[in-house]
Amino acid sequence: MNLKNSNLTHQFSVQLSSTRRGARLARLLATEQIRSWGLPHEAAAQVIAELASNAATHGRAPGRDFRIVLTLPAPTTLRIEVTDTRPERLPTTPRNAALDDEWGRGLLLVNALSTRWGAITGPPLCKTVWSELDFQP
Repeated sequence: MNLKNSNLTHQFSVQLSSTRRGARLARLLATEQIRSWGLPHEAAAQVIAELASNAATHGRAPGRDFRIVLTLPAPTTLRIEVTDTRPERLPTTPRNAALDDEWGRGLLLVNALSTRWGAITGPPLCKTVWSELDFQP
């Protein structure tokens, strides 16, 4: 890990179109930001890809974008937040999803790679799915 001035709050935020292209761009931009902070990025890239894809697919409302925010709330924790405009569609971890099922594997992956994750509603007409990844200094 190579974090200079780790006392400073690191934050990255971008708003993108709720499309496959927007989800792909979210992963690319966020992964590059994590690399620039000197943090491990492989697991985070997978979580970002799944959450951004879900926002563009299941959280999509016509004409509305999604937002991704990365923060370092602690020196060894990366927080990923993806906000979309479908608060009525809160994600849950599929209990019986198999690896060959067409749907449901993404949140299994998020659950496996994240130290913690969840979803909250708000601000109005929005929900945020978040994930935190702890790593070794």
